[in-house]
Amino acid sequence: MSSDLQQTTGADAVDTAIAAGIDFDGSPIPTAKLDLYTTVMGYESNRQRSGVSNTMRSRIVRIGAKHLPQAELNQKLIDADFAPLKDKEIAFYYGGK
Repeated sequence: MSSDLQQTTGADAVDTAIAAGIDFDGSPIPTAKLDLYTTVMGYESNRQRSGVSNTMRSRIVRIGAKHLPQAELNQKLIDADFAPLKDKEIAFYYGGK
């Protein structure tokens, strides 16, 4: 990939695009959207965290549900000594599938 093309894969791709104010298609991200995002992320940056393991689990569930079947994600959580999927997580992430 040439250096003038924006990276659209990986964990940091969206953050890099937001920081640049440019969407993956090369169009500018509207100021109102950037302002709202910055405001909400500011709230989040000031929120007290419940612990690294809790945050790791939340991220695993949120992202894992996009890539793994429910039973597989649940077993992987259990195998890694995390709490299994909660009913509300199953309903939210898998309810419509």
